[in-house]
Amino acid sequence: MKKPTTPRSGRLETRKEYNKAKMKIVFMGTPAFAACSLQRLIDEGYEIPLVVTQPDRKGNRNKMILSEVRKLALEHGIETAQPVRIKKDPELIDRIAALEPDMIVVAAFGQILPQSVLDIPKLGCINVHGSLLPKLRGASPMHAAILEGLDESGITIMRMEAGLDTGDMISKVSCDIKGKDFTEVSEILAEAGAELLAETIPHIADGTAVYEKQDDSEATYAGMMKKTDGFTDFDEAAETVERKIRAFIEWPACYSYLDGQQIKFYKAEALTEDPDGEPGTVSCMDKTSYTINCRSGKLRVFEQQLQGKKRMSAGDFMRGHKLARGDRFGAEEGL
Repeated sequence: MKKPTTPRSGRLETRKEYNKAKMKIVFMGTPAFAACSLQRLIDEGYEIPLVVTQPDRKGNRNKMILSEVRKLALEHGIETAQPVRIKKDPELIDRIAALEPDMIVVAAFGQILPQSVLDIPKLGCINVHGSLLPKLRGASPMHAAILEGLDESGITIMRMEAGLDTGDMISKVSCDIKGKDFTEVSEILAEAGAELLAETIPHIADGTAVYEKQDDSEATYAGMMKKTDGFTDFDEAAETVERKIRAFIEWPACYSYLDGQQIKFYKAEALTEDPDGEPGTVSCMDKTSYTINCRSGKLRVFEQQLQGKKRMSAGDFMRGHKLARGDRFGAEEGL
């Protein structure tokens, strides 16, 4: 991990008295990535009167699943709010305003904040964003970094405004993500984000933070993921499929179909050797893996999941499925 940097352009404000113990922060976030920042704020001793997170969702057998942020808030006795859409929840907005927070900290909340919320805190709303802005603005920066094959990504602490991740940058840190899957990248950036957040807030509070406008001409975007993004018929480069496996390892998984059954892939490597069959056809097998032809290169698979089964090694899969050379992965039959 590289040393955090603070943008040097911008006007340095007059230094003001800063007392961490008296600073009131409303936190907004949802997944484990955000929970890491919330935990750091708790550890630092900030007053957190309210945590705002996404509504609980139904899992298997209608069991309710709480977000990682809500779990953490409940563990520490912090009040939580779970709006379906915060911009259409005037009672919650009034509740936040009544708290008179010094700052709102947002990390992977999953909803866009209306101007009525952005205007509430004295020191503004800041966002812990999982990329080196202006690159990869949007909802899925960590997935996009893996899909693009980036060796490096990072965290940007930015001042929020009405645009999508367009606000002024306050601080950044770069991290090595080469060859990592989404779970690993999320953990790396979550820790980096929590550390950078702890270092940045005092500068905002005492007036020594500087703000750098983003260069919109360099902006790229990472849109919301869809389940269909994980599908492959292998009519693409092997390295592209391998990146999909790493990017979508948690959801929706990189998947294809074999004999009408969905197969999800979890561990594989891209080979540079030329394909010896049509995309999606099985090329060769050994005791621990099997190889699938791609448009260019081949994909060597080590772990996958058959529909309705648990994840298993390629060896166990081949023993149970009788995989043969020439078998073809592709679209679900009838589609």
